[in-house]
Amino acid sequence: MDLQLQGKRALVTGSTAGIGFAIAAELAREGARVVVNGRTGERVDEARRRIEEQHPGAQVTGAAADLSTAEGAERLIDACPDADILVNNVGIFEPRPFEQIADADWLRFFETNVMSGVRLSRHYLAGMRGRDWGRVVFISSESGINIPAEMIHYGVTKSAQISLARGLAETTTGTGVTVNSVLPGPTLSEGVGTFVRQLAVEQGVTAKEMEMRFFETARPSSLLKRFIDPEEVAHLVAYVCSPLSSATNGAALRAEGGVVRSML
Repeated sequence: MDLQLQGKRALVTGSTAGIGFAIAAELAREGARVVVNGRTGERVDEARRRIEEQHPGAQVTGAAADLSTAEGAERLIDACPDADILVNNVGIFEPRPFEQIADADWLRFFETNVMSGVRLSRHYLAGMRGRDWGRVVFISSESGINIPAEMIHYGVTKSAQISLARGLAETTTGTGVTVNSVLPGPTLSEGVGTFVRQLAVEQGVTAKEMEMRFFETARPSSLLKRFIDPEEVAHLVAYVCSPLSSATNGAALRAEGGVVRSML
């Protein structure tokens, strides 16, 4: 299927690894002109080279900026003043008991997970409305619905992203611009893979057995019963970024392997 993304300008935040990298690579494969973003120039350059190796002829540039601050967002906007597609993927997470989550931690999570998307959307949506076409996608999480007790601050920011995407969609009425959120489930990013392998070694089991234990205990409602590949999320996101998805606006689209026990 041709997603009709040839030549579209796409900015994917937090795209040097994991889901963000997979999204950037998929959009580049479909012919979009992709801007890769990360906190350091070294990681951005490495991600760009990897995409170019995977997809010869891909149009990929990079912009290093720490989006946990307003200054970082401005730096990215200066480097990439315009975009047809904005994927707000950058985010942080860490397990911590609620009583140990300080105000500074709450603010750090909101600055990175929520305000980064607020700042960038505020800038790029204006140009999209002016051209009467654009796509904004927030990479949220099933944790925005199933708030995890072990990282409530993370879940709350993911709920906020879903609300933000829906609210912004309401501002696009009658235009060719759409705003949606995508909710991945437990995904086998580089960090998760390393963590699972370490646990497996500590408990004297294989990585596969450790994965099975995780879904038996931590995510028993999963229908998939395995970690999701980042590319599986990227396929959905690429479609949502496409002109073919014009009837999808204001939606919270789940790619979470059936972890959420609801039909809607």
